[in-house]
Amino acid sequence: MAVAAGTGLLSGFHKPAFGSWNGANDKITAGVIGINGMGFADVQAFLKQPNTECAAICDVDENVLAKRSADIEKIQGKKPAVYKDFRKLLENKDIDIIIIGTPDHWHCLPFVYALQAGKDVYCEKPLSNTVEEIELMQKATKKYGKVVQIGQWQRSDQHWQDAMAFVHSGKLGMIRTVRAWSYQGWMKSVPQIADEPVPAGVDYDFWLGPAPEKPFNRNRFHFNFRWFWDYAGGMMTDWGVHILDYALYGMNVSQPKSVMAMGGKYAYPGDACETPDTLQALFEFNGFTLLWDHGIGIDGGYYGRSHGVGFVGNNGTLVVDREGWEVIPEPGDGNAKMERIPLKKGSGKGLDNHMMNFLSCIRDKNLSPNANIDIGANIARVANLGNIAFKTGRRLYWDAAAVKFVNDPEADEHLKARYRKPWELPKI
Repeated sequence: MAVAAGTGLLSGFHKPAFGSWNGANDKITAGVIGINGMGFADVQAFLKQPNTECAAICDVDENVLAKRSADIEKIQGKKPAVYKDFRKLLENKDIDIIIIGTPDHWHCLPFVYALQAGKDVYCEKPLSNTVEEIELMQKATKKYGKVVQIGQWQRSDQHWQDAMAFVHSGKLGMIRTVRAWSYQGWMKSVPQIADEPVPAGVDYDFWLGPAPEKPFNRNRFHFNFRWFWDYAGGMMTDWGVHILDYALYGMNVSQPKSVMAMGGKYAYPGDACETPDTLQALFEFNGFTLLWDHGIGIDGGYYGRSHGVGFVGNNGTLVVDREGWEVIPEPGDGNAKMERIPLKKGSGKGLDNHMMNFLSCIRDKNLSPNANIDIGANIARVANLGNIAFKTGRRLYWDAAAVKFVNDPEADEHLKARYRKPWELPKI
């Protein structure tokens, strides 16, 4: 595992990530913890690879378990074993890898326990909801020596990598500003609804886990958990870890010197969400600034794109999103300073490539897949810093070596994980 920031964060693809890979004779079996949303998307990508089987699934919702068990049987011709307690699943000696698709507040414990059980791990992004958990998960990966892939699948999407090669070529000239944004018009207001009894088949206390005790409310359950601070970090950690990761990659940097953020619930001030529907966070690095800008309910992003990264150079601007990348020349006295590069489209196979890369690293015993633990930890940390700046309402200066803010104990409190009993942070 690469531990130097430059090596671990900026390394290119492991070679078998693309093209054909026919696997080895040994079958790889997976257990999936959290199977409703991205957990199911991940297992679908897993089962597209040769010599694979989903042997077990786990979820606190029996309704989800029944549906996904049937879905998986249709794909592989065999039902997986089902569990409601992930710790029982981890005792299964026939399982090689664990896919974690739980809400963010439930990443750390199964991640560490899976490593301690000798399993390789594919964990959805963001790595975790607090910096303290992120540090523990990074430490555990290095201690137990298993392959860990974080679900930042854009790291296995070739057109993103091609765009970074162009940025690194220097042809854009000096880059003084990087813009990263996500405007999601399809995400609308979440209306206030009353608390209600826990639905049949749901172990809600287990779903809460280490999070504070709260009455059951459908707004906080399943997909919408990401808009509540107890479980996630809103758009900053949902889309931001994808987009900001490539902003850092393009600029060959890891952590900022300082950060400040402003925004709020401007579009839907009276709805149920806690995280801001509108936010701008400004990160300071040596020689340039990085702007994160998000908006929910509208698609009015930069350069006519609802999401992406724009590297603004003296000669031109490179813009990249999930559709593809292009270069827009800077006009200079009527003559463009560089050649325009029209849109180069992507393949749309990022998640499949990402899973292929993960499995090939397991076969090759390569501990640094495309989105290794250092990449996942770094961007989850940076996204958390942006949210902490928003919560404190002031500019914060970051000491990356000490993993704390400079002379700001109040802000440091936001770095900590606070677990509801009887749950405790894992011991490593």
